[in-house]
Amino acid sequence: MNRVLVTGGAGTIGAAVVRRLLGDPAWEVRVSDQRRAPDWMREGCEIHEGDLRELDEATKATRGCSHVIHLAAIVGGIGNFHKLPHTLTEVNNALYNGVVRAALDCDVERFTYVSSSMVFERATVYPTPESHILETPIPVSAYGFSKLTGEVYVKAAHAEHGLEYTICRPFNAYGPGEMPEDEPGIAHMVPDVIKKCLALAPGAALPIFGDGSQTRTLTHIDDIADGIVVATGAEAARNEDFNISAGDERTVAELARIIWEECGRPPEEFALEHLPTYPVDVVRRWPDVSKARELLGWEAKISDRDGIRQTAAWLRGVLSEA
Repeated sequence: MNRVLVTGGAGTIGAAVVRRLLGDPAWEVRVSDQRRAPDWMREGCEIHEGDLRELDEATKATRGCSHVIHLAAIVGGIGNFHKLPHTLTEVNNALYNGVVRAALDCDVERFTYVSSSMVFERATVYPTPESHILETPIPVSAYGFSKLTGEVYVKAAHAEHGLEYTICRPFNAYGPGEMPEDEPGIAHMVPDVIKKCLALAPGAALPIFGDGSQTRTLTHIDDIADGIVVATGAEAARNEDFNISAGDERTVAELARIIWEECGRPPEEFALEHLPTYPVDVVRRWPDVSKARELLGWEAKISDRDGIRQTAAWLRGVLSEA
């Protein structure tokens, strides 16, 4: 039996990962998060509540675990990246110091680092393969640089101390669990746009950042969770990196139309209001997903429309109860 520590396990992706792990008898699960874990998680997992930036707490959380899945970080939407550049860099780097050192001191068998598609924010090859990480220009955003720093940390720990690692890069995560914020852009695109659609007056245009030609590859959190867990347990994933993503590249305008329709608005009334975007707004995001398919036998299964329909229904229910 393997015991896995999931840092940031009470977050949106973290909770999906924990749920996936609890469905597999090969894993015992420990969750570390400063947020209170939901009751279902407390019933099925060990819970550690503490600041993983402190080595004593990180060691306490890690001790006795054979594997670590590191998700704890400051994340969010495009507005968050611009609003909190120093905060997210400071916090995320401090977390690497704590959790990577604890993993070394506790002699874990595998450290799975959950990175981000933002390491490829200046990619020049499409679809973007994992190997492009050695050639792509470094990220401009503090968030992208911070996530790339985490990749350097685990590779350095491997090179110097033999830490076995796996790097997973989710692309455009969405799904039930992430709430939109009052300020657009602080949360990710899908909950933001769903909230706007549900609140729009009849005949009003849907506001989006930019001209809508930017592309994204939406990936449902359940697919991402499955990919992370499969990679964590796979021998073929030792000291490898993977794009954990769906494969369908769509424009933001196309995705906005799907959200519009799945929120129940009349298709013939679809119209966009184009707002000024942020200094860093990735123009194109389309990963090559063949490596995960070939080495892990894994690929995403949930279509954009099905996943958005599910997410819209969930968020409509949550907002109606608020």
